[in-house]
Amino acid sequence: MADLDIREILILRGPNIWANYPVLEGWVELGSLKDASSEELPGFADRLKAWLPGMIEHRCSEGERGGFFQRLDRGTYPAHILEHVTLELQNCAGHSVGYGKARHTCVDGLYKVVVRYVDEAVAEACLRTGRNLLLAAYWNEHFDVAGAIEKLRNIVDGNALGPSTKAIVDAARDRGIPWRRLQDGRSLIQLGHGVKQRRIWTAETDQTGAIAEYIAQDKDLTRSTLRRAGVPVPEGRIVSDADDAWEAAEDTGLPVVVKPRDANHGRGVFIDMKTEEQVRHAFEEASKEGDGVIVERFIPGVDHRLLVIGGKLVAASRGEPAMVTGDGKLTIHQLVEAQVNSDPRRGDHDSAAWAKVDTVVWDPTVLADLLQQGHTTESIPKMGEQVMVSRFANPSVDITDEVHPSISEHVSTAARVIGLDITGIDVVCRDISRPLEEQGGGVVEVNASPGLHGHLKSAVGPPRPVGEAIVDMMFPAEESGRIPLIGVTGTTGTPIAIRLIAHLAAATGKRMGVASGEGLQFGKRVVREVKGDRIAGAHGVLLHPWTELAVCEVSAECILREGIGFDRCQIGVVTDVGREELGMNYIDTIEQMAKVHRCIVDIVLPEGTAVLNADDPLVVEMAEFCRGSVMYFSRSDSSAIVEQHREKGHRAVYVSQEALWLAAGAGARMLCLLNDVALPLQGIFSFHLEAVLAAVGACWALGMEDGMIVEGLRSFGAATADPLLGQVMAAEVA
Repeated sequence: MADLDIREILILRGPNIWANYPVLEGWVELGSLKDASSEELPGFADRLKAWLPGMIEHRCSEGERGGFFQRLDRGTYPAHILEHVTLELQNCAGHSVGYGKARHTCVDGLYKVVVRYVDEAVAEACLRTGRNLLLAAYWNEHFDVAGAIEKLRNIVDGNALGPSTKAIVDAARDRGIPWRRLQDGRSLIQLGHGVKQRRIWTAETDQTGAIAEYIAQDKDLTRSTLRRAGVPVPEGRIVSDADDAWEAAEDTGLPVVVKPRDANHGRGVFIDMKTEEQVRHAFEEASKEGDGVIVERFIPGVDHRLLVIGGKLVAASRGEPAMVTGDGKLTIHQLVEAQVNSDPRRGDHDSAAWAKVDTVVWDPTVLADLLQQGHTTESIPKMGEQVMVSRFANPSVDITDEVHPSISEHVSTAARVIGLDITGIDVVCRDISRPLEEQGGGVVEVNASPGLHGHLKSAVGPPRPVGEAIVDMMFPAEESGRIPLIGVTGTTGTPIAIRLIAHLAAATGKRMGVASGEGLQFGKRVVREVKGDRIAGAHGVLLHPWTELAVCEVSAECILREGIGFDRCQIGVVTDVGREELGMNYIDTIEQMAKVHRCIVDIVLPEGTAVLNADDPLVVEMAEFCRGSVMYFSRSDSSAIVEQHREKGHRAVYVSQEALWLAAGAGARMLCLLNDVALPLQGIFSFHLEAVLAAVGACWALGMEDGMIVEGLRSFGAATADPLLGQVMAAEVA
């Protein structure tokens, strides 16, 4: 048996028994290391501290900085150490996380190592890398920590959300708006549920029109459109060949800008072209980057990026060209590496504030700018001579508060004329605090999918809340993006409870999405071949754009293997906790299984309700974990739990005198006789009474009127009389 053998990895993407957020759960067989305590191994703790010094910040159970290192010195075991190593590797890769657990199972030497994650692919890679690092530390072998971390950072770049998307997601999370990634490795995000949902792709939304994007992509069409709307833009036109480019330059007046008609990110843009030779060369290079070339008037000044969201200027930054200073010894190539690319703020990863200057494949525009200054990459500038090596360095200096009101109005007009809800508008001028008309400045480009990073991590100036601005545009202050969602869990009776809740709630007139063990239901359409109580079932229901009310079964298996398929619910129902599911995922006691089912109670919204079985002591204990209100249901009006609950002014559903009663505090009213409840099969009503009570409680908590509930109870048998339901109910009785 291998040491630290990772037998299985579970990605719990929703609330689970460990936390109300996603975690990775690894089942690790310790092998010969199961009794290896850290203080008994010479040099082990010192190696680990030297390799991952950042773990000094891990407070661990000591509750203070250096707490985990204290545990290492005092003695701790491999599963606990692997937990901390995995967390620290995620931190080193750029994902800040802190929650972790290591718990033994009933199998000797088998542990569950649990860590929070930002991206599941990164977390799994960190667990496996952590295992190899830990083995090297145990056996005093070499381990390339820096190389391993670099590989993990590459995985982050390939899988994790980019900075623009993350800013929007973080802002949504802060507002309590649910979100979900719709495609692995992509920045396609669903915000909200059902009919309330919106979608983003990096800095584009579902309201970013294709026509607007087409206009923005065509720089000549953009310029002519803005000119008609009175927005200052440089004169210019499309050219057909190098001869035409020079003719246009002469007509416009030198110097000029030569650029592709539809490229982006500054590719193929040649600025300040003063000679025929330069214009012809620029045409040949620009034509390689897009479909057509434009020659336009050169505007002297500085590049500015102004971000407009919902027609309002939200942030602005000024571009800072990358410069090197000669020393009379080093070439420009060497100076770029020594003075520019060595800046820790620059990097090849998305987390870097600025990008490095590519010195392997030099950008033709960089070469052209160097040539204009009388240099090549192998030139040796004189001592103190400053040379610009990258005109299009990332915008870095925040100047939001300096923008002149007339410029703000111009860019807002530009965004609305083009039709973009989010856009980055490039303005060239000498002084952003003065009107463009006074200084011959103008709008030179409109970007349909602007990067937000420059506004989030300015090298100079405060970060701007651009993610919040986008979320506020999509969701007004009173909107959370949520729809009413009822989650149901328990050992027995949940299929009937789900069916009955769906039947009763249909009277509200809302379009329903139902996910249960029987399949998925959208309105009246049923998809039986889909396993609806898996996380994918809930995702499907909440993805459907017509869903106004969701009802989702949440089985113990789903919670243990995948987590719950939603982050919060308005109503959480627990029918009971039984022994039938014990043994699943090393859950061996009824108390542990109760914690599994309690997960639905943990995520009830503060304004929501937990509907709990007062006749099951394990379910009653869940009430203290509910952030919302609690409604009990019971077979008897003499339940001590119900009586105490009512004395506090709370609600309950119970049976008395062969009838269903609804109580709120001291007041109580009869809903209907038990004989009014029409189940599809006779002789099994008593067995399903808890399911009926739970369903009635859920619909009452939903705000349904008594008459609507009673009518639904009376019609339930006829509405659900099909062979599948009969098989389910008969099997449960058996």
